[in-house]
Amino acid sequence: MYIEMNAKEMSNIMNMQPQLDMDLENKYLLLTPGPLSTSATVRRAMQKDWCTWDQEYNSLVQDIRNRLVNLATSEPEKYTVVLMQGSGSFAVESVLGSAIPRDGKILIINNGAYGARMVQMARCLNIEVVELNYLETQSPDLQEIERVLEDKTISHVACVHCETTTGILNPIQEIGCLVKAAGKIWIVDAMSSFGGVPIDIAELEIDFLISSANKCIQGVPGFGFILAKRDCLEACKGLARSVSLDLYDQWNTMEQYNGKWRFTSPTHVVRAFYQALLELEAEGGVAARYQRYLQNQQTLSQGMQQLGFELVLGEECPQSAIITTFLYPTAKSFSFQSFYETLKKSGYVIYPGKVTDLNCFRIGNIGEVYIHDIEGLLAAIASYCESHLNQAVTA
Repeated sequence: MYIEMNAKEMSNIMNMQPQLDMDLENKYLLLTPGPLSTSATVRRAMQKDWCTWDQEYNSLVQDIRNRLVNLATSEPEKYTVVLMQGSGSFAVESVLGSAIPRDGKILIINNGAYGARMVQMARCLNIEVVELNYLETQSPDLQEIERVLEDKTISHVACVHCETTTGILNPIQEIGCLVKAAGKIWIVDAMSSFGGVPIDIAELEIDFLISSANKCIQGVPGFGFILAKRDCLEACKGLARSVSLDLYDQWNTMEQYNGKWRFTSPTHVVRAFYQALLELEAEGGVAARYQRYLQNQQTLSQGMQQLGFELVLGEECPQSAIITTFLYPTAKSFSFQSFYETLKKSGYVIYPGKVTDLNCFRIGNIGEVYIHDIEGLLAAIASYCESHLNQAVTA
């Protein structure tokens, strides 16, 4: 039923705009592995509407695709990129469901929640799976991987680069060498590392690399993307187990129609991502962003240990600059929910733990986050410890 607004109601709606502008400013910092805190300019980029058929918008999509390939490798002629609606998991499932033939078999190296999710996806898609399962706090065993790869029926291998369950950084260069020596297709879930950790996918001989808009490039949630060797992507034609997640068809449409998506695209998110790409370049590229993240992580790790918190990952495990996992303090009075709410009121949002058998929590170091933010967080945690845990601060 149509209801006509009176002048007062219309005036009230128009007067909301100043409040909406104020709401663009963050009330707290997201210290998570994504979604993460974005710049004000990225958020403001979403204030314009776009038509998915418009040439200006589709040219923007093509520019994004070109920039991503050039960001990923010094040999851009070998690679192409597909944008896929949905969260990063949608993009992962599109690769598994489109790149592996019906008689294919995949080895999945699993040492965390996101490796486990790939196993779940592959089995749901009726793909034959060999799973190498490790503890969440354990690096994959290269000798075991090499031994398993002697199985000639394995056609594909997949691994998560930065497993944000703990923050461990898996050795994709070493694993990739074994994969390619065995003649297999190499799939890397670089969801939480691409754009924040320097890698060249051509040097690493990665066939499919998957990431998301709302991670280290510092955009907002809404789509993932797949960087793929052109010949590997072309070989996916006709293999897809899904219409919406058909990787080849999505790519072919973008190629044939100058950046056009098959189905409705997240236009505002795409424009925000473009702005985020420009800001990454202005910062000095991936190498410069990595240094900022690394300084954030080192400052956080050192400060938390001085406050008496223990790291989950031991020295034998490569710690990423993306996210750090800490054990609960031993004080019986500690409550994660109380800790979380107190920090949130102070302007910081952290992440609960995801390790199966440990009471822990996680703090992300990525996004629009700088050293002074980490120092402010540490001060807030020190205050919490003194007032809630009755323990002196040693920092």
